[in-house]
Amino acid sequence: MASTSASPSASATEPAAATAPEGDPPATVLPGEGGPEIAFFDVETSVPQRVGQGYALLEFGAILVCPRRLVEVASYATLVRPADPVSAVSAASVRCNGITRDAVSGAPPFRDVADAVYNLLNGRVWAGHNIVRFDSARIREAFSEIGRSPPQPKGMIDTLPLLTQRFGRRAGDMKMASLANYFGLGKQRHRSLDDVRMNLEVLKYCATVLFLEASLPEVLTVENLVEGATRSRANGTASPDLPKPEAKSPPDSSKRQRTVSPVECVMPEEGNQRTSDPSTNRESVELVSHIEEMKLDTTTHMDASSSGYSGFLEPDDVSIECIEISVAPLHQWSSIQHRDCPLQLCCAGLKVQFGVSTKFLDNAGRPKMSIVVEIPESLSKVLEFCDDLARKLSQESGSSSEWRPLIKKYGYVNRPTVRLNIPTIANSDATAYSTDICQKEPSGSIQELDFSNVATTELDSLFVKGCKVDAFFSPELYDYQQNAGIRLVAKRLVVHSN
Repeated sequence: MASTSASPSASATEPAAATAPEGDPPATVLPGEGGPEIAFFDVETSVPQRVGQGYALLEFGAILVCPRRLVEVASYATLVRPADPVSAVSAASVRCNGITRDAVSGAPPFRDVADAVYNLLNGRVWAGHNIVRFDSARIREAFSEIGRSPPQPKGMIDTLPLLTQRFGRRAGDMKMASLANYFGLGKQRHRSLDDVRMNLEVLKYCATVLFLEASLPEVLTVENLVEGATRSRANGTASPDLPKPEAKSPPDSSKRQRTVSPVECVMPEEGNQRTSDPSTNRESVELVSHIEEMKLDTTTHMDASSSGYSGFLEPDDVSIECIEISVAPLHQWSSIQHRDCPLQLCCAGLKVQFGVSTKFLDNAGRPKMSIVVEIPESLSKVLEFCDDLARKLSQESGSSSEWRPLIKKYGYVNRPTVRLNIPTIANSDATAYSTDICQKEPSGSIQELDFSNVATTELDSLFVKGCKVDAFFSPELYDYQQNAGIRLVAKRLVVHSN
């Protein structure tokens, strides 16, 4: 099949047109929908500037990849003009991806490129980095805005959770930029077509490393390399050239669970799909089988956009270097910012350590309700950074208040925990929770709970020790009565039913 590319011109002032890469014969027709190829795609968007503002689609790029040979057989890319480029493309957006207002002002609106996007994606296996939580949600929104049904995938391969599970956190936060740096593939450009091609290369590199380790597990696995290095040091024969092992080795493959997304993940019929874990039959592992097993576990991730909380970020989506805290005049705190927007976080499956507490009272004598939950390392890292930064600013501003640490550790293993506050709203008639409290059934359906009044007894039976909670919350700074710190205010809590 001839390689096809539809990409905007360098100045992005002309609508996208189908052109062939240099040296190839011209091609004017992209493959139709529902083909056997894997569609790797990426979108670039604006950066929301205020709570409730959505993302504006600025660029779409995709490549079609042969699932048997892992080679690109077609490509498509186009800039997209948002409804209002002036308000959509902010300075923060330009810093993120380099796409300017001038670049998109002459681009086609999404309505004009929707057919090409639909034909590329519909009925194919989708692949990309973080596509379940971000890119696929933006595609659905774009089609909804023009009153069309979105394309549907045959299956999904999200390489962010996949590689985190299979490859381990050898590349730190496992973002595309970190993985590219790990393999020496250059700097991520944050442009759609460049990013999807880098994504494919990263996937090939990771699969190759896993293939080699599976072929010689007694020699090449990280665990054995670390063990060998330890023995060498004990014997005084450590090699000066041996790199230090990372603090965290990948999880034992025997403990990995093969999981699939709710979308039926069916690969092309000619594929040989494996159903066993590679660790049970390492000698017969094939490179392509690693990729055919790449199905997403959506049970530990949330699609915030589908619940009306699109501005909330999961810990892995937060760039610590983009967190800022400013202090308003007279030492009054303002909000914690991430990419020039208030930082709002969400995290799934938090385990309740302590149920509802009424230990503290507000000015009206009403109990301040809260629960204590265990948090994962990724969330702990973000909150510790915020806490340290805010504490330093508090000291520099001249505050004499005692700083109260946000994270506390309990148990003999020092599990990090935080307190989630459940605020109430009082009016002339009654008092109600300002936090949306829901219950998630084993089937996955979520029901919003309606409380007749504010009473700890109702919450006691709901937030029992050991239950799991999906939390949407905002970190807020306080400095009151000689105490200062960050409190986490719950906006939505989804309690898992047993």
